[in-house]
Amino acid sequence: MKDNFKRVIVDFKKLTPEILALLVEKYPYGYDDDHIISFNINNELIEAVEVVTDDTKYLVKVSSKLQVTMQNYDEDDYEDFEIDDPKAVQDPEIIEDED
Repeated sequence: MKDNFKRVIVDFKKLTPEILALLVEKYPYGYDDDHIISFNINNELIEAVEVVTDDTKYLVKVSSKLQVTMQNYDEDDYEDFEIDDPKAVQDPEIIEDED
């Protein structure tokens, strides 16, 4: 059975406060390998997690930036932005482990 959802692949740089909030709501403790969907587009392996709205399935590409942003999510950080503004979600500072 085919659904009528619009399907959208979202890279971190196009992530909006709305989609981020949906991700944090669906995966409050983060996502793991069981949640990741893998597929190929133009011979490139894409790994993503899925969130669904009333009319759209979003496949959000997995990245370390996404993990850090979800861990540090605070809805108040986005109150001055429109919910669909991709400029609202900024790159987090990622601290590399030093061995």
